Amino acid sequence: MNLSTTPNGLLKTKQHFEILDGLRGLAAVAVVVFHFMEFATPDYKDNFIAHAYLAVDFFFCLSGFVIAYAYDHKIADLGIIPFLKLRFIRLHPLVIIGSVIGVFAFIFDPFSNLQAVYGFGQTFIMFLSSCFMVPYPLVQERYFNLFHLNPPTWSLFWEYIANIAYAVLLIKLPNKVLWFLTAIAAVMLGFEAQKAGYLGVGWGGDNFLGGGIRVLYAFLAGILVYRSKWIIRSKLGFVSMGILLLAVFLVPFSKANSIIDPLLIIIYFPFLVALGQALHCNQSWPKSANPQAIFLIRFM
Repeated sequence: MNLSTTPNGLLKTKQHFEILDGLRGLAAVAVVVFHFMEFATPDYKDNFIAHAYLAVDFFFCLSGFVIAYAYDHKIADLGIIPFLKLRFIRLHPLVIIGSVIGVFAFIFDPFSNLQAVYGFGQTFIMFLSSCFMVPYPLVQERYFNLFHLNPPTWSLFWEYIANIAYAVLLIKLPNKVLWFLTAIAAVMLGFEAQKAGYLGVGWGGDNFLGGGIRVLYAFLAGILVYRSKWIIRSKLGFVSMGILLLAVFLVPFSKANSIIDPLLIIIYFPFLVALGQALHCNQSWPKSANPQAIFLIRFM
């Protein structure tokens, strides 16, 4: 987190998790490659990086960990509204920029006449919904994207929901309740995978609720990685960690996705977050943290 220091210390900058920052960047690049390959080879079975859609779940898990790390011990003094303002300032400028670029691209797209089909009124509503993060799955020709002018912001929409839920409710819940909710979310994730055949859902009007299930589990799991002090020490560096993450995205697309996807999200991503932040744990955990609660696994 990059927050300015204030006299009361509430917004004091906390240490970066360089490995996790690097993994976030690597996952972002993987998503870009994945969407490019969707154009090059529409059949996911021919896509060499066919599971990069799971990068979103890694983002959600990482976000839960970082938010809990940065705010668990000060949000009571900071307050809900200032917290949400901080998140808004951090996240929303790119939403507006993306919406502006998106509306111009939609209007002047030389490869389609969709703007003529939907007209000025619908285009303007799409622009407003994109700027204010209100889902508006209108364009049938583009798979009913929640935010047609800026499709990638569907995951940011769920990130907003998770941040609001954290400030209003999750921060107040004891770990036992969070574990219970996480277990329920894991079951829901499994059912969603069976229904859809995979977990690349949540971005469109016909799979909207799948996004809520994905963020519910992954965000809660990230919070619990922090609150449970799940630290996995290792001698691995960024390259090794990057390979462990990329291995997920390179899993071939198959009928087994309904089993593979939930297992990767439920078990593997929290494991990677715990492993990736371990190099910084000695400096990061509050002095009040109980060292007896820290699990250590040493890799040669």
